[in-house]
Amino acid sequence: MKHRRYQGRIDYFTDGKGNQGREWFSVTVQPDGSRTMRCVCEMDEQELLRDVTLSVNPKFEPLDCFIRLTKKQEFVGSGWFRFTDRTIECETFMADAGRISQIIELETRVRIFACHPLMADGWQTSQFDHTRPERKQTVRTWAHPSPLPDGSTGPLAGVGFKTMEYIGEEEVIVPAGTFKCRRYDLTASKPGAPPLITWVTGNDHQIVKLRWDLVNHDYTLTEFSAD
Repeated sequence: MKHRRYQGRIDYFTDGKGNQGREWFSVTVQPDGSRTMRCVCEMDEQELLRDVTLSVNPKFEPLDCFIRLTKKQEFVGSGWFRFTDRTIECETFMADAGRISQIIELETRVRIFACHPLMADGWQTSQFDHTRPERKQTVRTWAHPSPLPDGSTGPLAGVGFKTMEYIGEEEVIVPAGTFKCRRYDLTASKPGAPPLITWVTGNDHQIVKLRWDLVNHDYTLTEFSAD
């Protein structure tokens, strides 16, 4: 088979509390550059477990995604999303709201689906256009399955825009190794929110480290391997 595969783990660290979560990921990449990530995210403080499968095209634009959430060992919701050039389709079932079907009409294609694994945050940086001179750019359209920072509601589709600022290249040392990274500061459409300070490496836009002052968290790549 011609696809390649890489996998690893990202750990979540809360200020003053230490390791409070972790994310296992595996990615398969087809020869044309389209890819699928599979993530399992554990958040100890919230007792939140998230399972996500996200597929993107060669431009890292979302194609489809499945999300399932449990909290304190109780089912929260599960949903399937499909993205076309002008729509978001969502079929979801939530413990507190039952079955919901959505079709959201858009003027432009969704370029980012922030489905809440840290891996997906790294992939957001693929939408920064380095052929343009501006170091700060606005990306439309950005979509998400939950407006909360921990993504613990829904899943249900929402849309907005995202601002990205390219800071430059930095060498970053994490438990998985030493990486030459590009740093971006990402800000969602909610005014006044601190940016996601994001370091990624390579053409896979692999996240190496992220800092978010909104939740007092650092996220670091702890394990990484490629077949």
